[in-house]
Amino acid sequence: MDERSSSETRGKHIRCRAAVSRKPGEPLVIEEIMVAAPMPHEVRIRIICTSLCQSDVTFWKMKDFPGIFPRILGHEAIGVVESVGEDVDEVTEGDTVIPTFMSDCGECVDCKSKKSNLCSKLPFKVSPWMPRYETSRFTDLKGEVLYHFLSVSSFSEYTVVDIAHVKKIDPSIAPNRACLLSCGVSTGVGAAWRTANVETGSTVVIFGLGSIGLAVAEGARLCGATKIIGVDLNPDKFEIGKKFGVTDFVNSGNCGDKSVSQYVLLKITLWLDSSLCTFLYLIEQVINEITGGGADYCFECVGLASLVQEAYACCRKGWGKTIVVGVDKPESKLSLTSFEVLTSGKTLMGSLFGGLKAKSDIPILLKRYADKELRLDEFVTHEVRFDDINKAFDLLIEGHCLRCVIWMDK
Repeated sequence: MDERSSSETRGKHIRCRAAVSRKPGEPLVIEEIMVAAPMPHEVRIRIICTSLCQSDVTFWKMKDFPGIFPRILGHEAIGVVESVGEDVDEVTEGDTVIPTFMSDCGECVDCKSKKSNLCSKLPFKVSPWMPRYETSRFTDLKGEVLYHFLSVSSFSEYTVVDIAHVKKIDPSIAPNRACLLSCGVSTGVGAAWRTANVETGSTVVIFGLGSIGLAVAEGARLCGATKIIGVDLNPDKFEIGKKFGVTDFVNSGNCGDKSVSQYVLLKITLWLDSSLCTFLYLIEQVINEITGGGADYCFECVGLASLVQEAYACCRKGWGKTIVVGVDKPESKLSLTSFEVLTSGKTLMGSLFGGLKAKSDIPILLKRYADKELRLDEFVTHEVRFDDINKAFDLLIEGHCLRCVIWMDK
């Protein structure tokens, strides 16, 4: 990648390479594009590396809005500030920064409050535009507009991000580790740490041991949870989970014996409604047995309304918390009776970006990594060159990786 000096490019369009998603589900195309100069409150960033998240794959496949094409995907990244627009004083040219899909303006009532990370000035939405101006900073060489993704669009050598979505960090942290805190690991760790406020000695159940679920386990471990139970269909995730503090496992797809560290459930035909109810009831029974009456905290990390209900059922009456981390279809609904909610004494809550405020909490996580407390190395299972970005998609779709880091200049 051509690292041009800011004096040569400041205030001008930059011609660079990007991986453009032109049609849903089709391989990304590496092509040259034009990246406009930043507007007021915006920062133009040279991307060092980016990692692939399941959300990128989800929107890459999506045929209907908010799926929109041609688009530059990517939202987990680290980079260096190339230039800044007017009214930007938090960062300057040459700073190492992490962009995030969640804004942190520091000005609105929500950003000033300790109770929320849901910025009301620049609220979260899956928009194809820059958040303040609803315009794009990308065009192809024919002049066609290329759409943004989650306010980041990191599958490009250069991108433009609103300053509310940018945090300056210590440049000494390895970029292929720091970039993980741009979304996935922060989301999982934060869900346990900030949203649930997991207490020392508590019991935790995690539905889905993908990278987000494993990050929840890591967060629960850091909080001092005594028993961390993973529920997953893939038995290979069990050994992986141990690296992040998972102590017990429920294999929700097989039949077998229960042992000290592994509980196996009856295999059931899930397409029958009655069988699904039986299946979920069995999980609830096993979780109640392991925990002695229900978990203190349950996390749904798959993105299925049925599992949210199951997580809620597995929580202990009186104080159990269920945290929704996975993303289901917008129209998916839960089915809970008001009487059940009234008499259970349980809490059901959502967690976007783990409840973290990017500008204050990311530095804390980076320090914990530097102090060898937070595990990041174990999440990176693959690394590829930018030209091989489609290989990263294949690895994630086939279930062969947790996080694949994509290097722009290797």
